Amino acid sequence: TGSSDPYCIVKIDDEAIIRTATVWKTLSPFWGEEYEVHLQPTFHSVSIYVMDEDALSRDDVIGKVCITRDMLAEHPKGYSGWVSLSEVDPDEEVQGEIHLCVEVLGGPGGRRLRCTVLEAR
Repeated sequence: TGSSDPYCIVKIDDEAIIRTATVWKTLSPFWGEEYEVHLQPTFHSVSIYVMDEDALSRDDVIGKVCITRDMLAEHPKGYSGWVSLSEVDPDEEVQGEIHLCVEVLGGPGGRRLRCTVLEAR
């Protein structure tokens, strides 16, 4: 139909911790959702999957972004900007990007991850 019903899943080390709302019938969704979660000291990566919700079959993966602990360490004030989606299935071509802000916050209660999923195109 030329459009998708996109939503995002945020995973820390392959454990799903966040699911955004679905934005219906669009190729340019806006979420503007901010989440803050406890971060294990041994975490390796944060992955954001952009999904296409499908009522009749399994939801499709549009693409993903993976941000490693080392990448976050290179940006002590956090990473913010547009990131190109990469494919999950090597046989699938992926086009698009997602606008994110990801930062690690320290404090007396331990480290937390603040993830803001803004929009995609």
